[in-house]
Amino acid sequence: MTKSFNPPGRTMQRRDFLKAAGATVAVAALPAAVRAAEPVKVLLWSWVPDLQLEVDQFNAAHPGIKVELVNAGQGNPEYQAVRAGLKAGSGLPDVVQIEYQLMETFRQVDAFADIGQYANAHKGEFPPGLWAQVSKGDVVNGMPQDFGPMAMLYHKDIFDKYGITPPTTWAEYAEAGKKIHAADPNVFITDAPFGANADWVLGLLWPMGWKPVSRDGDKLVININDKIAKGFAAYWQDLINAGVVETKPGFNNEWYTGLDSGRYATWLAAGWGPLFLTSVAKTSVGKWRAADLPQWDKSKFATGAWGGSALAVMKTTQHLPEAAEVAIWLNTDPAPTKLYTTKQNFFPCTNALLSSPEWAGAKPEFFGGQEVNKVFAKSAAAVSTFEWSPFQDFLYQSMADEFGASIGGKGTLSDAFDRIQDAVVTYAKDQGFTVA
Repeated sequence: MTKSFNPPGRTMQRRDFLKAAGATVAVAALPAAVRAAEPVKVLLWSWVPDLQLEVDQFNAAHPGIKVELVNAGQGNPEYQAVRAGLKAGSGLPDVVQIEYQLMETFRQVDAFADIGQYANAHKGEFPPGLWAQVSKGDVVNGMPQDFGPMAMLYHKDIFDKYGITPPTTWAEYAEAGKKIHAADPNVFITDAPFGANADWVLGLLWPMGWKPVSRDGDKLVININDKIAKGFAAYWQDLINAGVVETKPGFNNEWYTGLDSGRYATWLAAGWGPLFLTSVAKTSVGKWRAADLPQWDKSKFATGAWGGSALAVMKTTQHLPEAAEVAIWLNTDPAPTKLYTTKQNFFPCTNALLSSPEWAGAKPEFFGGQEVNKVFAKSAAAVSTFEWSPFQDFLYQSMADEFGASIGGKGTLSDAFDRIQDAVVTYAKDQGFTVA
């Protein structure tokens, strides 16, 4: 989600360059009869800015298919329209943009087609943890479009001033925070927006192996306040109590100024973060660098993700091969996938782009000439599989509400996990799920 670029939260999008390639892409998956007939119309719903550019590339490369692009609303408004169409049995697109955290929610109502017969050939073109966002075994419901693997952006000037090297573990991160804040009470190791960005919290819990809601046959296992959550809560509660982090909402002018001025020495950010930061931090050019996300276990490098979406194919489509080709081509062909990184400023999804000299080897002045993209590409490869809840929107809302309550004085973060557990168990049962 961005400004041309909507700020993150639930829907994070990105964008500035068009190289109209005479894209010659194989359509071998499509029957010859389809290609010979009148163009098949495929309706695509997406809120991505300027996506018509990539759609035009597709249409030029596929004379047998005509994609019609409609913006049905960004995030929730679009999802509401999809739900209404499912209920009415009409008015649905063939292909729809869906954030990863909502994929499982729509699977519960059998909303998506299985495009595995067309898509599985492309499985190796994406990082494993990302491919798992759109697939379950050989069943594939969509194709990854953008992604948010996490790493750490930091003020090199502040670290240098206090003789700190980028922390490789969370213990070192806490030490660095306490050292910096002791030397200058106006500087904090980071802002931790527990009450505002539940997806940021999840991105940090993800590499710890947290499984808040999982399946056991036809039952749900809900372990939100497990040992992992309690350890995570204790760690951040210690930093909050020590006063070395702030807990203010992000993505407002005060927060932008805090990053730019050095009030916050680090930002635990997603792959779209570096470009976003350059758009809001204007006086700290050259002072920033990127480093790996700190680790709980140094013997096994693991990261999480914050944000991202896919193009999914609806089960109601009357044109499955063509709809599948739209989702696949727009997210695998070199022309549109490269354009995403420059026009929409998406973080790339394909291994080809993640390892390309042009993208991975870029040396932006803002980051002192560091090849910052390589840090996030390493993170993308280390994002593990995560099992989303069938009601992730409710889980996120409960997290934001209860973490916000704890930040406001209602108990600790550990207490918040207990309250979230109770709320989600009650909700799941009310929705008709059997809870183990």
